Amino acid sequence: MAGIGFEIRKILKKDSLSSIFEAYAYAGLIGSGPWVLSILALLVIGFISLGNVQPDIQITQFLVMVTYLVGISLVLTGGMQLMFTRFVSDQMFIKQDDEIFPNLITLLILFNLVVAVLSFFGFFWFEELMVSTRIVVVGCLILLCNLWLLVVFLSGMKRYKLIVGVMFIGYSAMVLLSMALNSFGLLGLFISFFIGNLFLVAAFLFAVVREHSSDRFISFNSFNPKKSFWSLFVTGTCFNLAVWIDKVIFWFSPETSESIVGPLRVSIIYDFPIFLAYLSIIPGMAVFMVRMETDFAEAYENFYDAIRNQASLQEMFQLKGEMVLVAKQGIYEIFKIQGITMVALLIWGKNLLMWLGIDGHYAQLLYILLPGVALQVLLMSLLNILFYLDKRTTALLLAVVLLITNAVFSSLSVWAGPYFYGYGYTASMLVTSLFGLYLLKFQFDDLEYNTFMLQGKN
Repeated sequence: MAGIGFEIRKILKKDSLSSIFEAYAYAGLIGSGPWVLSILALLVIGFISLGNVQPDIQITQFLVMVTYLVGISLVLTGGMQLMFTRFVSDQMFIKQDDEIFPNLITLLILFNLVVAVLSFFGFFWFEELMVSTRIVVVGCLILLCNLWLLVVFLSGMKRYKLIVGVMFIGYSAMVLLSMALNSFGLLGLFISFFIGNLFLVAAFLFAVVREHSSDRFISFNSFNPKKSFWSLFVTGTCFNLAVWIDKVIFWFSPETSESIVGPLRVSIIYDFPIFLAYLSIIPGMAVFMVRMETDFAEAYENFYDAIRNQASLQEMFQLKGEMVLVAKQGIYEIFKIQGITMVALLIWGKNLLMWLGIDGHYAQLLYILLPGVALQVLLMSLLNILFYLDKRTTALLLAVVLLITNAVFSSLSVWAGPYFYGYGYTASMLVTSLFGLYLLKFQFDDLEYNTFMLQGKN
């Protein structure tokens, strides 16, 4: 999300109460808008399909399969999102913008081929579905992989308003199409999902082609170890897998799940609470965007500008102290706002569930998961700072720790029984966040030494 700070700073320069509200609203919209729009669209599609899609199990099958498609596509592309964004940033820094377009096209082509081959093996796992439905589902997976890669690319280009605007149109069209096609059952729902995502991919790709030109169509430089950092690929893959691993464990544990379609299972007892808990991160994400991409980004720039301009050692120590202080204040404010949101949901969570027509017994698990979600926002801010400081190995270590702890603790919570559900995820986030705070303190303590003596070895 580097670059969003420029837009937020423009808003904050108005220096009024309304400008502060506008800045946080803008940050919340950019940071959470796309996935909130997608969630709302799917919920609306499920609601309007009731009574129109027969049997009703097909609605559940659609929502479950889309969830799996999103999770699989994010894990497949998560590593390349980080690595390619860094590659694009480096090319822009050295004024080689003509490298961007051919490498993006090459990346999309390769991913399409890989996903198509992987989908071929899964094609035969859903024999109860029509062949036409399975073909459309494979197409949806390919489109989602393309979508995430294009979105992260355009984010790097600071085209946030374009992303949110196009997604609003695309998901609105998806909802309207589902109303027209839901009489065709599961196939109709997936056709509407396919067409909506096809529009998103086409619109984003058109925006890229319009703004970036090159005399080449294919280039493999983004895969060159001398020009890209494969550690970022591993970090992104591990982090996305870590975020989904607790859900996968609950999905495929017989005592906590039930079969829906083919090999796909769903955990009703876990999925509802974790879904509602994740919605609580919107305020924290807004603060995350504002504080990390304005105050910290500015302090970071001041410190490294001083180094490049050969400032005195005393001045560098002062600017480093200011950067550390801003990082501490940003983390504190993120945790404070997320804490307030968490407390509010702890007080009114059960009433909210009952208002939504969800059994109030889910509230207990929601209360356990809310602190974990709050800690995940904290962890994201720590990773963001590490990426700013270019501490790739440290970020990778943190992602691996999150993956291992979430897998182990979640498995133990399932083994221990219903009273311990959710504790694994929250404990994992707690352990990893505390470890991340320790690693960040260590990096700040040795920042001058690392900056001058360990270039390219982090």
